[in-house]
Amino acid sequence: MLLGLSDGSLYSISWKGEFYGAFGLDSSQHNDSEVTSLSHSLANSIASGEAERAFASNYRVSKKSAIAQLEFCVSMRLLLVLCSDGQLVSCSVSKKGLKPVESIKAEKSLGNGDAVCTSIAGDQLILAVGTRRGVVELFDLADSGSLIRTVSLYDWGYTMEDTGSVSCISWTPDNSAFAVGWKLRGLTVWSVSGCRLMSTIRQIGLSSASSPVVKPNQDCKYEPLMGGTSLMQWDDYGYRLYAIEEGSLERILAFSFGKCCLSRGVSGMTYVRQVIYGEDRLLVVQSEDTDELKMLHLNLPVSYISQNWPVQHVAASKDGMYLAVAGLHGLILYDIRQKKWRVFGDISQEQKIQCKGLLWLGKIVVVCNYIDSSNMYELLFYPRYHLDQSSLLCRKPLLAKPMVMDVYEDYILVTYRPFDVHIFHVKLFGELSPTSTPDLQLSTVRELSIMTAKSHPAAMRFIPDQIPRDSALDNHISSSSDLLAREPARCLILRANGELSLLDLDDGRERELTNSVELFWVTCGQSEEKTNLIEDVSWLDYGYRGMQVTYC
Repeated sequence: MLLGLSDGSLYSISWKGEFYGAFGLDSSQHNDSEVTSLSHSLANSIASGEAERAFASNYRVSKKSAIAQLEFCVSMRLLLVLCSDGQLVSCSVSKKGLKPVESIKAEKSLGNGDAVCTSIAGDQLILAVGTRRGVVELFDLADSGSLIRTVSLYDWGYTMEDTGSVSCISWTPDNSAFAVGWKLRGLTVWSVSGCRLMSTIRQIGLSSASSPVVKPNQDCKYEPLMGGTSLMQWDDYGYRLYAIEEGSLERILAFSFGKCCLSRGVSGMTYVRQVIYGEDRLLVVQSEDTDELKMLHLNLPVSYISQNWPVQHVAASKDGMYLAVAGLHGLILYDIRQKKWRVFGDISQEQKIQCKGLLWLGKIVVVCNYIDSSNMYELLFYPRYHLDQSSLLCRKPLLAKPMVMDVYEDYILVTYRPFDVHIFHVKLFGELSPTSTPDLQLSTVRELSIMTAKSHPAAMRFIPDQIPRDSALDNHISSSSDLLAREPARCLILRANGELSLLDLDDGRERELTNSVELFWVTCGQSEEKTNLIEDVSWLDYGYRGMQVTYC
C-alpha cells in the first residue's frame, strides 16, 4: 500500500505490517526542459477559442506540495500522483508492482497543472481529469496519454462561476460513461464520445442573452444538488448513481438509469421499435402512423427476475417482434405479437448459463455463455420456439472471451483480444420446427490477426458485399437472395475513444473515417437499373457534433 504524504513524498507499507518508510519519486533521468505537444486533441463542449492545449512534459516532483490522490492502473503498471498544487504526474512501475519502490519513477505530467481529481476507466484505458476550470479532460493512456477531448457545460450556458471546479468523477462499471460532480452546483453524466446524457442542472436557454443562471429572487422549482456534489458512486451494474450533496451529509440521492438496446447489424429496413431496459423491466418505444410514440412497459416474469436480477443483456430480432433478455443466469424470450414469455422449463439448465452476449440469427437466438468451472466461453444456438437442452442446435467453443460480436444473414463475427477476428458461416440442415430435428453446423471461413491495431474495438458491424465481385465481367445478377448470401468483405469498427474506421477483411487494411462517434448505423441500397449497377453504401454516425451521413 502506498500513502501520499503532505510533503510530496510517498510512504510504502506491506500488508504484513512491514514499513518501508517515505521516499521521493526519482525523476533524475529525465530532462525537465523537454515539452512535447500531444496529438489528436479534440475540444468538445467548449466555446470556440477556449479549447485548451495539453502538454506532456518530463516533470520533477516538487517536495513542497502535498499528494492529494493516488491511482494505480494495474493493466498498464501506471501510477498517477495528483498533487495539491494541481500537478498530475504519471509514474512507471515495475512488473513486480508497487513493492520495489526504487523502480517507481516519474515520467511526465498530464494536463495544464490545475487538476483537482482523477478517475481511470480500466477497461478502456482512459483517464478522466477534473480541473479547477470546471472542465474534464479525457486522456488516452493506450496512446501515450494523448488528449482525446475536453467536456464541460460551456455550450449549455454555464461557466466555472456557475458550477465551480470539478469535485468528483465516477465511471460506470462498463466504462461507457462517467458522472461529473461540481463543487458549487449539480452533476452531469457524459458518454466517452462527449455527449451529455443527463444533468441535474436545469436548462433555460442556450444563448448568452437567456442565461440559465438561477437568480436568488426567482421562484424556481427545486433542483437536485443545488449546493454542489461532494461524493458519487455507481452501483455494480450501472443502473443507479448515488450522490451526496455538499454540506448535506445526512441523506443520499439516488438516480435511476435505463440502457438502450440498439438494433445490431445492418439496418436494411426501418425499425419501428426501440427497447430501453432497466434492472428489472423493459420499455418498448414504438412509432405510430400518427407520428406519436407509443410506450409499452414490460415487467419481467417474477419467477425469472427474482432469481436472476438484474437484466444484463437485451437483443431484438431482425423484425423487432421477439426480444431476448438475460439476467445473471439463463435467458427468457418475449413474443410481442402474442404477448407471451418463454422460459426454461428446467431451472438447472437455466442456472448453467451465464450470458455474456446475445445475438439473433433469423429465428435462432445465439447466446455467448461463460462456463465458470472451466473459465471458457462458448456459443449456444437455441430455436426461439423452445428453450431446452433437448432443442439446442449447436454448441461452439470459443478460443477466449469475445470482445465484440456481430451477425449478418448466415455469418457471425467474433473478435478476441488484442485484435483477432474470426468469421463463422452457419448452415442449417432440416426444417426449423418443433416436429423435426434440425442440425446446425458452423464452419470458420476467415481468420484475421490485426497486429498494427492501436486499441481493441468497442463495436463492429458487417458491411455486406451486395455486388458480386465478378459482376463487372458478366454484368449479371441471378437473384437478390444470392446477393444477400455473399460473405461480407468489410466491416466498420468503433473504438472506445470514438474513432470510426473501415476494415477490409480480405487484406486486413484499416482506414480511419472519422472521430468523436458515439453510435453508428449502416444502410445499404442498390440501383434498380440492372445494366448500370451502382453500389450505394452509407453509414450514419452520432456524436457531440450531431448526426453525420457518410457515403463510400
